[in-house]
Amino acid sequence: MIQSSKGVFLSYASEDAGVAKPICEALRVAGIEVWFDQSELRGGDAWDQKIRQQIRDCALFIPLISAHTQARPEGYFRLEWKLAVDRSHLMVAEKAFLLPVVVDATTEPEALVPTQFREVQWTRIRAGEVPAAFVDRIAALLNQPVVPHVGSPEREVSRAPAGRLPIVLTALSVAAVAALVIATAIRGGWLWHKPVPKVEASTASARVASTRAAIPEKSVAVLPFLDMSEKKDQEYFSDGLSEELIDMLTKVPELRVPARTSSFYFKGKQATVPEIAQALGVADVLEGSVRKSGNHLRITAQLVRADNGYHLWSETYDRQLDDIFKVQDEIAGAVVKALKVSLLQGQPPRATPTNTEAYTLYLQGRSFWQRHSAADNKKAADSLRHALELDRMFAPAWAVLAVVVQDDFVIYSTNSYQKARAEAFPAAEQALKLDPRLSDAHLAMAQILHDLDFDFEGARAEINQALALDPGSSGAFRVAADIALTEGRLEEGGQLAQQAVMRDPLAVGNYRALGDAALLSGRLTEAEAAWRKALELNATAEGIHYRLGAMLILRGEPTAALAEMERNPDEPWRVAGIPLALDALGRRGEADRALAVAVEKLAVNGPYQIAVIYAHRNDADRAFVWLDHAYQERDGALALYLKGDPMLSNLRHDPRYEALLRQMKLPE
Repeated sequence: MIQSSKGVFLSYASEDAGVAKPICEALRVAGIEVWFDQSELRGGDAWDQKIRQQIRDCALFIPLISAHTQARPEGYFRLEWKLAVDRSHLMVAEKAFLLPVVVDATTEPEALVPTQFREVQWTRIRAGEVPAAFVDRIAALLNQPVVPHVGSPEREVSRAPAGRLPIVLTALSVAAVAALVIATAIRGGWLWHKPVPKVEASTASARVASTRAAIPEKSVAVLPFLDMSEKKDQEYFSDGLSEELIDMLTKVPELRVPARTSSFYFKGKQATVPEIAQALGVADVLEGSVRKSGNHLRITAQLVRADNGYHLWSETYDRQLDDIFKVQDEIAGAVVKALKVSLLQGQPPRATPTNTEAYTLYLQGRSFWQRHSAADNKKAADSLRHALELDRMFAPAWAVLAVVVQDDFVIYSTNSYQKARAEAFPAAEQALKLDPRLSDAHLAMAQILHDLDFDFEGARAEINQALALDPGSSGAFRVAADIALTEGRLEEGGQLAQQAVMRDPLAVGNYRALGDAALLSGRLTEAEAAWRKALELNATAEGIHYRLGAMLILRGEPTAALAEMERNPDEPWRVAGIPLALDALGRRGEADRALAVAVEKLAVNGPYQIAVIYAHRNDADRAFVWLDHAYQERDGALALYLKGDPMLSNLRHDPRYEALLRQMKLPE
């Protein structure tokens, strides 16, 4: 029984009692009070009053969301949810109280939950599994130590933010990664019908955790500056200022600066400076605000030492919009001076537009692009084209436009290869012509040559140039990793992916690349650990469930593989994965029908995945037909996986496979 506001109220549908009980037990073993004692409650008024009292008194309210709650439009748990939401209205926004936990494949968009549940970050745990990171997170929010299990070594409590930060951050610790890997340690094979030595979980843990180095003294994270404008309509501008500062500071050789994805992960979340710094592996944090009214700007910035909260430097700037680039230079210079590092000698001047409206449109375009949707990508392209109409000499806008247009084909399939290539390549060329030392321009060209032209030698030259100009670019390291994997340089690809993770430790794409490198190298445990991390960061990350499902098929676990394939939130990946799993289960009739659906839906945008299905069936003739189709359609998966995909192992000794490698100018 909870006697004070220090306990947890666990709310669940009666069908989920078996899932709720292990959660309750894990929390109680750790010394956390939990309201989960059905034996004392018999229903009626007393029962109802007791429930209401506990919701009024508890410190945290954890609703379990599942297919069972979805199936019940009515239920007492829905009253519990309403009571908790009503209580949350009386609290300050910074206080963590509602902590939704999903225990199956239910997705956030489809969930039948109160609106307030959607305003906080969700946690996902598997039914029957209660990760140590979850218990640590709850203890941290309650501000109490964790009581270790009897007979277990004392463990360090992973301190999570005291607000609405998701539990996934606690898993960034080495201990949590190790727990994850050990829990999912695997036994099985690699190539079809060929056993491989077992890879120990501790080895995988060490490899994934090796990306988390000790915190360097000269390191700083730039958090997204707050939009303090009266109408709150300048978020794109404040975000843009933060990104510009990240780009500038990344180029300082002595300084470690996490990339945008990781720093912006905390946007809108209640987390303290020490917690953010610990998660990002930095000693200092730069934060601030922007107030924009017409052409007038007021920008405040402060540099904070994470371990003691000491302000190393702070300043307020009242300027006109025309002075924005000077202000950026002054802020970056002040940070460099405060941290006692030196700027790169001979660093070229930054490319700045001559038209402030063009710069504003450029920031808007970049903001739309980073929302990661087809509709926003179109808005991004429109904004960037408009910016370039006003200033044709603004190289960064050309570089971003090149990538945005390429994404229309490669990611969103809203444009044809021919149209995307016809605009993206000249845009990257123009960026390089205007500013040959712009690393982002070389990065854009590398992506175009790799993804659209299948010119891997040219892509390698461009990405090497991008890294030479900006050795702190996480995106450049990730693209370099993909190029290395394409060319069969697997060990190098893994090392480059680890470098990307070190520079951007909360970026899903970096863990995707790290897992790909491990998979193609035969280290299945490491691949799983990396992909599980990607899902912790983003439960709907594109293509990750498919990768895990394919790996489970390789491991000889088809039932688990089917469940994983069905969890794919994106239809194309789900359609591609289900026939593979059904085939592995021996359900050929169902697999045939699923394959017909895949052929219908993926013929243009996913021919490589169809080839994989036929290769899995030992139907080499049809597999090569679809591989050729993938080449004609410039399917990026063909470039990335042809050399090492274990799902194609049945094709390796076919002369047509070597012919395809020669056609793509890949080493045989």
